[in-house]
Amino acid sequence: MTTQSADPAGRGPRRAWYREVTPRQWKALSAAWIGYLLDGFDFVLITLVLTEVADDFRLDTATAASLVSAAFITRWLGGALLGAMGDRHGRKAAMIASILLYSLGTFACGFAWDYTSLFVARLVIGLGMAGEYSTSVTYVLESWPARLRNRASGFLISGYAGGTAVAAQVYAWVVPAWGWRWMFWLGVLPVLVALWMRRSLPEAGDWHAEVASARGGDGAAPPDRPHPFRPLLTGRLRRRANAALAALATVALFCAFTPWGAGFVPWSAGLAALCLLAFAAQLGGRRGWLLHVSLMVTVFCAFLYSWPVQALLPTYLKTDLGYPPAQVGDVMFVAGFGAMAGCWLAGFTGDLLGTRRAYACTLLASLAFVFPVFAVRGSVLGLGVLLFVLLALGQGISGILPKYIAGHFPTGTRAASLGFVYNAGALGGAVAPVLGAQLARGMPLGRALAVLTFGLTLLVVLLVGGDVPRRLARLVDRQVPGDHLVPQAPGGAETAEGRGRGVPRGESSSGAA
Repeated sequence: MTTQSADPAGRGPRRAWYREVTPRQWKALSAAWIGYLLDGFDFVLITLVLTEVADDFRLDTATAASLVSAAFITRWLGGALLGAMGDRHGRKAAMIASILLYSLGTFACGFAWDYTSLFVARLVIGLGMAGEYSTSVTYVLESWPARLRNRASGFLISGYAGGTAVAAQVYAWVVPAWGWRWMFWLGVLPVLVALWMRRSLPEAGDWHAEVASARGGDGAAPPDRPHPFRPLLTGRLRRRANAALAALATVALFCAFTPWGAGFVPWSAGLAALCLLAFAAQLGGRRGWLLHVSLMVTVFCAFLYSWPVQALLPTYLKTDLGYPPAQVGDVMFVAGFGAMAGCWLAGFTGDLLGTRRAYACTLLASLAFVFPVFAVRGSVLGLGVLLFVLLALGQGISGILPKYIAGHFPTGTRAASLGFVYNAGALGGAVAPVLGAQLARGMPLGRALAVLTFGLTLLVVLLVGGDVPRRLARLVDRQVPGDHLVPQAPGGAETAEGRGRGVPRGESSSGAA
Protein backbone atom coordinates (compact mmCIF):
# COMPACT_ATOMS: atom_id res chain seq x y z
CA MET A 1 0.00 0.00 0.00
CA THR A 2 1.41 3.39 -0.96
CA THR A 3 2.02 6.18 1.53
CA GLN A 4 1.81 8.91 -1.09
CA SER A 5 -1.09 11.01 -2.30
CA ALA A 6 -1.62 13.49 -5.07
CA ASP A 7 -0.58 17.06 -4.36
CA PRO A 8 -3.51 19.41 -5.14
CA ALA A 9 -1.04 22.05 -6.36
CA GLY A 10 0.04 19.70 -9.15
CA ARG A 11 3.59 19.14 -7.90
CA GLY A 12 3.34 15.34 -8.00
CA PRO A 13 2.83 12.79 -5.22
CA ARG A 14 3.17 13.98 -1.63
CA ARG A 15 4.72 11.95 1.18
CA ALA A 16 2.66 10.83 4.16
CA TRP A 17 2.82 13.52 6.82
CA TYR A 18 4.82 11.47 9.31
CA ARG A 19 7.58 11.00 6.71
CA GLU A 20 8.03 14.76 6.54
CA VAL A 21 9.17 14.77 10.19
CA THR A 22 12.86 14.01 10.61
CA PRO A 23 14.21 11.72 13.36
CA ARG A 24 15.66 14.79 15.05
CA GLN A 25 12.24 16.45 15.10
CA TRP A 26 10.60 13.30 16.49
CA LYS A 27 13.27 13.24 19.19
CA ALA A 28 12.52 16.86 20.11
CA LEU A 29 8.81 16.08 20.41
CA SER A 30 9.39 12.89 22.39
CA ALA A 31 11.61 14.60 24.95
CA ALA A 32 9.25 17.52 25.44
CA TRP A 33 6.28 15.09 25.59
CA ILE A 34 7.90 13.12 28.42
CA GLY A 35 8.54 16.36 30.28
CA TYR A 36 4.92 17.34 29.79
CA LEU A 37 3.64 13.95 30.95
CA LEU A 38 5.60 14.26 34.19
CA ASP A 39 4.49 17.89 34.48
CA GLY A 40 0.84 16.78 34.27
CA PHE A 41 1.50 14.02 36.79
CA ASP A 42 3.04 16.45 39.29
CA PHE A 43 0.52 19.22 38.82
CA VAL A 44 -2.71 17.24 39.31
CA LEU A 45 -1.56 15.29 42.36
CA ILE A 46 -3.11 17.87 44.66
CA THR A 47 -6.54 17.47 43.05
CA LEU A 48 -6.44 13.70 43.62
CA VAL A 49 -5.43 13.88 47.28
CA LEU A 50 -7.37 17.04 48.15
CA THR A 51 -9.84 15.25 50.43
CA GLU A 52 -7.07 13.34 52.23
CA VAL A 53 -5.07 16.55 52.75
CA ALA A 54 -8.20 18.37 53.94
CA ASP A 55 -8.85 15.61 56.49
CA ASP A 56 -5.25 15.62 57.76
CA PHE A 57 -5.00 19.40 58.07
CA ARG A 58 -8.69 19.90 59.00
CA LEU A 59 -9.52 22.23 56.11
CA ASP A 60 -12.94 23.12 54.71
CA THR A 61 -13.60 22.67 50.97
CA ALA A 62 -12.93 26.29 49.99
CA THR A 63 -9.63 26.45 51.92
CA ALA A 64 -8.49 23.11 50.50
CA ALA A 65 -9.37 24.30 46.98
CA SER A 66 -7.00 27.24 47.46
CA LEU A 67 -4.13 24.71 47.45
CA VAL A 68 -5.01 24.04 43.81
CA SER A 69 -5.01 27.79 43.22
CA ALA A 70 -1.59 28.27 44.86
CA ALA A 71 0.38 27.04 41.86
CA PHE A 72 -1.38 29.59 39.67
CA ILE A 73 -0.34 32.56 41.79
CA THR A 74 3.29 32.35 40.66
CA ARG A 75 2.66 31.10 37.13
CA TRP A 76 2.60 34.57 35.56
CA LEU A 77 6.04 35.29 37.02
CA GLY A 78 7.53 31.88 36.16
CA GLY A 79 6.17 32.02 32.62
CA ALA A 80 7.62 35.47 32.01
CA LEU A 81 11.05 34.85 33.60
CA LEU A 82 11.68 31.37 32.20
CA GLY A 83 10.18 32.40 28.87
CA ALA A 84 12.60 35.32 28.70
CA MET A 85 15.41 32.90 29.53
CA GLY A 86 14.28 30.75 26.60
CA ASP A 87 14.26 33.72 24.21
CA ARG A 88 17.71 34.90 25.29
CA HIS A 89 19.65 31.71 26.06
CA GLY A 90 17.76 28.99 24.20
CA ARG A 91 14.63 26.91 24.60
CA LYS A 92 16.46 23.83 25.88
CA ALA A 93 18.14 25.51 28.87
CA ALA A 94 14.83 27.03 29.98
CA MET A 95 13.06 23.66 29.65
CA ILE A 96 15.60 22.01 31.94
CA ALA A 97 15.34 24.78 34.56
CA SER A 98 11.54 24.47 34.49
CA ILE A 99 11.55 20.71 35.03
CA LEU A 100 13.94 21.00 37.96
CA LEU A 101 11.73 23.63 39.62
CA TYR A 102 8.43 21.79 39.42
CA SER A 103 9.84 18.37 40.33
CA LEU A 104 11.66 19.64 43.41
CA GLY A 105 8.57 21.64 44.43
CA THR A 106 6.45 18.49 44.18
CA PHE A 107 8.96 16.51 46.24
CA ALA A 108 8.78 19.20 48.93
CA CYS A 109 4.97 18.83 49.10
CA GLY A 110 5.45 15.39 50.60
CA PHE A 111 7.15 16.94 53.65
CA ALA A 112 4.48 19.59 54.29
CA TRP A 113 3.44 19.76 57.96
CA ASP A 114 0.50 22.16 57.60
CA TYR A 115 -1.54 24.20 55.15
CA THR A 116 1.03 27.02 54.88
CA SER A 117 4.04 24.81 54.12
CA LEU A 118 2.09 22.91 51.45
CA PHE A 119 0.90 26.20 49.95
CA VAL A 120 4.50 27.48 49.65
CA ALA A 121 5.65 24.29 47.93
CA ARG A 122 2.79 24.68 45.47
CA LEU A 123 4.04 28.20 44.67
CA VAL A 124 7.35 26.68 43.55
CA ILE A 125 5.53 24.14 41.37
CA GLY A 126 3.69 27.01 39.69
CA LEU A 127 6.96 28.73 38.76
CA GLY A 128 8.32 25.59 37.12
CA MET A 129 5.17 24.49 35.36
CA ALA A 130 4.70 27.91 33.78
CA GLY A 131 8.18 27.81 32.32
CA GLU A 132 7.69 24.26 31.12
CA TYR A 133 4.62 25.30 29.15
CA SER A 134 6.13 28.30 27.40
CA THR A 135 9.53 26.78 26.63
CA SER A 136 8.39 23.26 25.64
CA VAL A 137 5.69 24.64 23.37
CA THR A 138 8.01 27.03 21.57
CA TYR A 139 10.72 24.36 21.40
CA VAL A 140 8.48 21.85 19.62
CA LEU A 141 6.60 24.30 17.39
CA GLU A 142 9.85 25.83 16.18
CA SER A 143 11.35 22.40 15.52
CA TRP A 144 8.54 20.88 13.42
CA PRO A 145 7.54 21.58 9.78
CA ALA A 146 5.25 24.62 9.46
CA ARG A 147 2.27 22.79 7.99
CA LEU A 148 2.26 20.22 10.83
CA ARG A 149 2.49 22.56 13.79
CA ASN A 150 -1.11 22.08 14.97
CA ARG A 151 -0.33 18.37 15.03
CA ALA A 152 2.89 18.98 16.95
CA SER A 153 0.99 21.13 19.46
CA GLY A 154 -1.71 18.49 19.96
CA PHE A 155 0.80 15.68 20.38
CA LEU A 156 2.78 17.69 22.93
CA ILE A 157 -0.15 18.77 25.11
CA SER A 158 -1.45 15.19 25.11
CA GLY A 159 1.51 14.44 27.36
CA TYR A 160 -0.06 16.55 30.11
CA ALA A 161 -3.33 14.63 29.78
CA GLY A 162 -1.37 11.38 29.83
CA GLY A 163 0.27 12.52 33.06
CA THR A 164 -3.13 13.03 34.66
CA ALA A 165 -4.20 9.53 33.61
CA VAL A 166 -1.01 7.99 35.04
CA ALA A 167 -1.45 9.97 38.26
CA ALA A 168 -4.99 8.63 38.61
CA GLN A 169 -3.76 5.03 38.43
CA VAL A 170 -0.86 5.65 40.79
CA TYR A 171 -3.30 7.27 43.22
CA ALA A 172 -5.45 4.14 43.27
CA TRP A 173 -2.39 1.97 44.03
CA VAL A 174 -0.35 4.19 46.35
CA VAL A 175 -2.66 6.24 48.58
CA PRO A 176 -4.73 3.41 50.12
CA ALA A 177 -1.52 1.55 51.00
CA TRP A 178 1.02 4.25 51.88
CA GLY A 179 -0.83 7.56 52.18
CA TRP A 180 -0.94 10.78 50.19
CA ARG A 181 2.64 11.94 50.86
CA TRP A 182 4.13 9.18 48.72
CA MET A 183 2.31 10.59 45.70
CA PHE A 184 4.39 13.76 46.01
CA TRP A 185 7.67 12.00 46.75
CA LEU A 186 7.35 10.20 43.43
CA GLY A 187 7.30 13.63 41.80
CA VAL A 188 11.08 13.95 41.98
CA LEU A 189 11.49 11.54 39.03
CA PRO A 190 11.43 14.30 36.35
CA VAL A 191 14.91 15.37 37.53
CA LEU A 192 16.28 12.35 35.63
CA VAL A 193 14.53 13.55 32.46
CA ALA A 194 16.07 17.00 32.87
CA LEU A 195 19.56 15.50 33.08
CA TRP A 196 18.96 13.45 29.94
CA MET A 197 17.64 16.50 28.08
CA ARG A 198 20.74 18.48 28.98
CA ARG A 199 22.99 15.94 27.27
CA SER A 200 21.07 14.76 24.23
CA LEU A 201 18.70 17.37 22.80
CA PRO A 202 19.36 19.78 19.91
CA GLU A 203 18.21 23.40 20.07
CA ALA A 204 14.91 24.51 18.48
CA GLY A 205 15.29 25.10 14.73
CA ASP A 206 13.61 28.51 14.40
CA TRP A 207 15.36 29.95 17.47
CA HIS A 208 18.73 28.64 16.35
CA ALA A 209 18.28 30.03 12.84
CA GLU A 210 17.19 33.49 13.98
CA VAL A 211 19.09 34.04 17.24
CA ALA A 212 21.90 31.57 17.91
CA SER A 213 23.26 31.70 14.37
CA ALA A 214 23.58 35.49 14.69
CA ARG A 215 26.59 35.08 17.02
CA GLY A 216 29.86 36.44 15.79
CA GLY A 217 32.81 34.31 14.79
CA ASP A 218 34.19 34.47 18.33
CA GLY A 219 30.95 33.03 19.74
CA ALA A 220 30.00 36.26 21.50
CA ALA A 221 26.34 37.20 21.71
CA PRO A 222 25.34 39.89 19.19
CA PRO A 223 24.20 43.26 20.53
CA ASP A 224 20.65 42.64 19.29
CA ARG A 225 20.23 39.35 21.20
CA PRO A 226 16.55 39.12 22.29
CA HIS A 227 15.78 40.94 25.51
CA PRO A 228 12.01 40.54 26.04
CA PHE A 229 12.02 42.54 29.29
CA ARG A 230 13.76 45.57 27.83
CA PRO A 231 10.49 47.62 27.91
CA LEU A 232 10.27 46.95 31.66
CA LEU A 233 13.87 47.87 32.47
CA THR A 234 14.48 51.08 30.54
CA GLY A 235 15.62 53.63 33.09
CA ARG A 236 16.23 53.33 36.83
CA LEU A 237 12.81 54.72 37.77
CA ARG A 238 10.97 52.24 35.57
CA ARG A 239 13.01 49.31 36.89
CA ARG A 240 12.18 50.21 40.47
CA ALA A 241 8.53 50.85 39.68
CA ASN A 242 8.14 47.49 37.94
CA ALA A 243 9.91 45.63 40.76
CA ALA A 244 7.43 47.18 43.17
CA LEU A 245 4.59 46.31 40.78
CA ALA A 246 5.69 42.64 40.67
CA ALA A 247 5.83 42.47 44.47
CA LEU A 248 2.42 44.13 44.73
CA ALA A 249 0.89 41.71 42.21
CA THR A 250 2.24 38.70 44.11
CA VAL A 251 0.97 39.94 47.48
CA ALA A 252 -2.43 40.81 45.99
CA LEU A 253 -2.76 37.35 44.43
CA PHE A 254 -1.71 35.73 47.69
CA CYS A 255 -4.45 37.65 49.54
CA ALA A 256 -7.02 36.86 46.85
CA PHE A 257 -6.51 33.08 46.99
CA THR A 258 -5.76 32.35 50.63
CA PRO A 259 -7.75 32.62 53.88
CA TRP A 260 -5.44 35.46 55.00
CA GLY A 261 -7.14 37.76 52.51
CA ALA A 262 -10.66 37.02 53.74
CA GLY A 263 -12.84 40.09 53.50
CA PHE A 264 -10.59 41.75 50.91
CA VAL A 265 -10.84 39.28 48.04
CA PRO A 266 -12.55 41.61 45.50
CA TRP A 267 -10.07 44.40 46.24
CA SER A 268 -7.06 42.07 46.10
CA ALA A 269 -8.21 40.47 42.86
CA GLY A 270 -8.85 43.85 41.27
CA LEU A 271 -5.42 45.16 42.32
CA ALA A 272 -3.69 42.04 40.95
CA ALA A 273 -5.56 42.38 37.66
CA LEU A 274 -4.47 46.02 37.31
CA CYS A 275 -0.82 45.09 37.97
CA LEU A 276 -0.86 42.32 35.35
CA LEU A 277 -2.59 44.57 32.83
CA ALA A 278 0.14 47.17 33.41
CA PHE A 279 2.81 44.58 32.63
CA ALA A 280 0.93 43.43 29.53
CA ALA A 281 0.65 47.01 28.27
CA GLN A 282 4.40 47.58 28.73
CA LEU A 283 5.46 44.29 27.15
CA GLY A 284 3.17 44.83 24.17
CA GLY A 285 4.22 48.44 23.66
CA ARG A 286 2.21 51.19 22.03
CA ARG A 287 1.21 48.98 19.08
CA GLY A 288 0.86 45.58 20.75
CA TRP A 289 -0.60 46.21 24.19
CA LEU A 290 -4.18 45.44 23.17
CA LEU A 291 -3.15 42.11 21.63
CA HIS A 292 -1.39 41.07 24.86
CA VAL A 293 -4.35 42.08 27.00
CA SER A 294 -6.99 40.42 24.82
CA LEU A 295 -5.04 37.16 24.58
CA MET A 296 -4.62 37.19 28.35
CA VAL A 297 -8.39 37.56 28.80
CA THR A 298 -9.04 34.77 26.28
CA VAL A 299 -6.77 32.35 28.15
CA PHE A 300 -8.36 33.39 31.46
CA CYS A 301 -11.79 32.41 30.14
CA ALA A 302 -10.41 29.16 28.69
CA PHE A 303 -9.15 28.17 32.14
CA LEU A 304 -12.41 29.19 33.78
CA TYR A 305 -14.38 26.77 31.61
CA SER A 306 -11.93 23.87 31.89
CA TRP A 307 -10.52 23.95 35.40
CA PRO A 308 -13.68 23.53 37.49
CA VAL A 309 -13.88 19.98 36.11
CA GLN A 310 -10.11 19.34 36.20
CA ALA A 311 -9.70 20.55 39.78
CA LEU A 312 -12.89 19.38 41.50
CA LEU A 313 -13.93 16.26 39.61
CA PRO A 314 -12.15 13.90 42.09
CA THR A 315 -13.82 15.73 44.98
CA TYR A 316 -17.21 15.42 43.22
CA LEU A 317 -16.70 11.68 42.68
CA LYS A 318 -15.76 11.07 46.32
CA THR A 319 -18.24 13.39 48.07
CA ASP A 320 -21.35 13.57 45.86
CA LEU A 321 -21.20 10.08 44.31
CA GLY A 322 -19.43 8.27 47.18
CA TYR A 323 -16.85 6.49 45.00
CA PRO A 324 -13.94 4.74 46.78
CA PRO A 325 -10.33 5.52 45.72
CA ALA A 326 -10.17 2.60 43.25
CA GLN A 327 -13.25 3.79 41.35
CA VAL A 328 -12.08 7.41 41.45
CA GLY A 329 -8.77 6.29 39.94
CA ASP A 330 -10.56 4.34 37.18
CA VAL A 331 -12.86 7.23 36.26
CA MET A 332 -10.03 9.76 36.31
CA PHE A 333 -7.91 7.46 34.14
CA VAL A 334 -10.68 7.28 31.54
CA ALA A 335 -11.15 11.06 31.72
CA GLY A 336 -7.42 11.69 31.34
CA PHE A 337 -7.17 9.32 28.40
CA GLY A 338 -10.15 11.08 26.80
CA ALA A 339 -8.34 14.42 27.06
CA MET A 340 -5.21 12.81 25.65
CA ALA A 341 -7.06 11.35 22.65
CA GLY A 342 -8.77 14.72 22.18
CA CYS A 343 -5.38 16.46 21.92
CA TRP A 344 -4.35 14.10 19.13
CA LEU A 345 -7.66 14.71 17.34
CA ALA A 346 -7.31 18.47 17.82
CA GLY A 347 -3.93 18.49 16.09
CA PHE A 348 -5.24 16.79 12.95
CA THR A 349 -8.44 18.86 12.96
CA GLY A 350 -6.49 22.09 13.39
CA ASP A 351 -4.24 21.31 10.41
CA LEU A 352 -7.30 20.42 8.31
CA LEU A 353 -9.76 23.19 9.21
CA GLY A 354 -7.51 25.88 10.65
CA THR A 355 -6.71 26.51 14.30
CA ARG A 356 -9.54 28.89 15.14
CA ARG A 357 -12.27 27.07 13.26
CA ALA A 358 -11.30 23.71 14.76
CA TYR A 359 -11.23 25.24 18.24
CA ALA A 360 -14.68 26.81 17.98
CA CYS A 361 -16.43 23.85 16.33
CA THR A 362 -15.03 21.29 18.76
CA LEU A 363 -15.99 23.34 21.81
CA LEU A 364 -19.53 23.75 20.48
CA ALA A 365 -19.81 19.98 20.10
CA SER A 366 -18.62 19.48 23.70
CA LEU A 367 -21.60 21.42 25.08
CA ALA A 368 -23.93 18.52 24.31
CA PHE A 369 -22.19 16.41 26.98
CA VAL A 370 -21.74 18.87 29.87
CA PHE A 371 -25.03 18.42 31.72
CA PRO A 372 -25.40 14.66 30.97
CA VAL A 373 -22.04 14.00 32.68
CA PHE A 374 -23.30 15.43 35.97
CA ALA A 375 -26.71 13.77 35.65
CA VAL A 376 -25.30 10.21 35.75
CA ARG A 377 -25.59 8.64 39.21
CA GLY A 378 -25.68 4.85 39.19
CA SER A 379 -23.44 3.79 36.30
CA VAL A 380 -19.66 4.00 36.51
CA LEU A 381 -19.43 2.80 32.90
CA GLY A 382 -21.91 5.42 31.66
CA LEU A 383 -20.12 8.17 33.54
CA GLY A 384 -16.77 7.03 32.16
CA VAL A 385 -18.00 7.06 28.56
CA LEU A 386 -19.57 10.52 28.86
CA LEU A 387 -16.49 11.92 30.59
CA PHE A 388 -14.25 10.46 27.90
CA VAL A 389 -16.20 12.25 25.16
CA LEU A 390 -16.59 15.50 27.12
CA LEU A 391 -12.90 15.78 27.88
CA ALA A 392 -11.88 14.64 24.40
CA LEU A 393 -13.85 17.55 22.94
CA GLY A 394 -13.77 20.19 25.67
CA GLN A 395 -10.32 19.64 27.20
CA GLY A 396 -8.58 17.98 24.26
CA ILE A 397 -8.99 20.98 22.01
CA SER A 398 -6.64 22.87 24.34
CA GLY A 399 -3.95 20.85 22.59
CA ILE A 400 -3.87 23.51 19.88
CA LEU A 401 -4.19 26.49 22.23
CA PRO A 402 -0.36 26.86 22.26
CA LYS A 403 -0.31 27.01 18.46
CA TYR A 404 -3.08 29.63 18.51
CA ILE A 405 -1.26 31.87 21.01
CA ALA A 406 2.31 31.36 19.76
CA GLY A 407 1.33 32.33 16.22
CA HIS A 408 0.64 35.88 17.41
CA PHE A 409 4.30 36.51 18.36
CA PRO A 410 7.63 36.63 16.45
CA THR A 411 10.45 34.20 17.26
CA GLY A 412 12.63 36.67 19.19
CA THR A 413 10.01 37.32 21.88
CA ARG A 414 7.75 34.29 21.48
CA ALA A 415 8.61 32.32 24.63
CA ALA A 416 8.43 35.33 26.96
CA SER A 417 5.22 36.70 25.40
CA LEU A 418 3.58 33.28 25.34
CA GLY A 419 4.81 32.60 28.88
CA PHE A 420 3.39 35.82 30.27
CA VAL A 421 0.11 35.92 28.34
CA TYR A 422 -0.72 32.27 28.90
CA ASN A 423 0.27 32.06 32.55
CA ALA A 424 -1.26 35.39 33.55
CA GLY A 425 -4.46 34.20 31.88
CA ALA A 426 -4.03 30.85 33.64
CA LEU A 427 -5.12 32.59 36.81
CA GLY A 428 -8.54 31.55 35.59
CA GLY A 429 -7.47 28.11 36.78
CA ALA A 430 -6.89 29.56 40.25
CA VAL A 431 -10.29 31.23 40.26
CA ALA A 432 -12.13 28.19 38.89
CA PRO A 433 -11.92 25.71 41.83
CA VAL A 434 -12.61 28.44 44.38
CA LEU A 435 -15.54 29.70 42.30
CA GLY A 436 -16.84 26.16 41.89
CA ALA A 437 -16.57 25.53 45.64
CA GLN A 438 -18.36 28.80 46.41
CA LEU A 439 -21.20 28.02 43.98
CA ALA A 440 -21.49 24.57 45.53
CA ARG A 441 -22.53 26.20 48.81
CA GLY A 442 -25.85 27.13 47.19
CA MET A 443 -26.32 24.15 44.87
CA PRO A 444 -24.95 20.62 44.38
CA LEU A 445 -21.30 20.54 43.34
CA GLY A 446 -22.09 18.71 40.10
CA ARG A 447 -24.60 21.36 39.02
CA ALA A 448 -22.14 24.15 39.87
CA LEU A 449 -19.45 22.54 37.72
CA ALA A 450 -21.87 22.07 34.82
CA VAL A 451 -23.09 25.67 34.91
CA LEU A 452 -19.56 27.11 34.96
CA THR A 453 -18.33 24.82 32.20
CA PHE A 454 -21.28 25.41 29.86
CA GLY A 455 -21.46 29.19 30.14
CA LEU A 456 -17.75 29.89 29.87
CA THR A 457 -17.26 27.44 27.00
CA LEU A 458 -19.69 29.53 24.96
CA LEU A 459 -17.68 32.66 25.76
CA VAL A 460 -14.42 31.06 24.58
CA VAL A 461 -16.11 29.95 21.35
CA LEU A 462 -16.95 33.60 20.64
CA LEU A 463 -13.47 34.90 21.54
CA VAL A 464 -11.43 32.38 19.55
CA GLY A 465 -13.86 31.65 16.72
CA GLY A 466 -14.43 35.35 16.15
CA ASP A 467 -10.67 36.10 16.18
CA VAL A 468 -11.40 38.79 18.77
CA PRO A 469 -7.78 39.33 19.99
CA ARG A 470 -6.43 40.02 16.51
CA ARG A 471 -9.42 42.18 15.56
CA LEU A 472 -8.93 44.28 18.69
CA ALA A 473 -5.18 44.54 18.03
CA ARG A 474 -5.90 46.05 14.62
CA LEU A 475 -7.72 48.92 16.30
CA VAL A 476 -4.32 50.27 17.40
CA ASP A 477 -2.12 48.75 14.69
CA ARG A 478 -3.55 48.04 11.25
CA GLN A 479 -0.35 46.22 10.26
CA VAL A 480 -0.84 43.32 12.67
CA PRO A 481 0.51 40.29 10.76
CA GLY A 482 -1.11 36.90 10.44
CA ASP A 483 0.29 33.68 11.87
CA HIS A 484 4.01 34.10 12.65
CA LEU A 485 4.40 30.32 12.56
CA VAL A 486 3.50 30.25 8.85
CA PRO A 487 6.61 31.11 6.78
CA GLN A 488 6.40 34.22 4.59
CA ALA A 489 8.68 35.69 1.96
CA PRO A 490 10.34 39.08 2.60
CA GLY A 491 7.64 40.94 0.68
CA GLY A 492 4.90 39.44 2.84
CA ALA A 493 3.93 36.67 0.41
CA GLU A 494 3.88 33.13 1.72
CA THR A 495 6.72 30.78 0.94
CA ALA A 496 6.11 27.53 -0.90
CA GLU A 497 5.87 25.75 2.44
CA GLY A 498 3.28 28.18 3.72
CA ARG A 499 1.29 28.37 0.49
CA GLY A 500 -1.42 25.80 -0.10
CA ARG A 501 -0.20 23.06 2.20
CA GLY A 502 1.17 25.31 4.93
CA VAL A 503 -2.04 27.26 5.62
CA PRO A 504 -4.98 25.12 6.69
CA ARG A 505 -8.39 25.75 5.26
CA GLY A 506 -10.09 28.53 7.12
CA GLU A 507 -6.91 30.56 7.77
CA SER A 508 -5.17 32.97 5.46
CA SER A 509 -1.76 34.49 5.94
CA SER A 510 -3.38 37.72 7.01
CA GLY A 511 -5.16 35.96 9.82
CA ALA A 512 -8.63 36.65 8.44
CA ALA A 513 -11.05 33.79 8.22
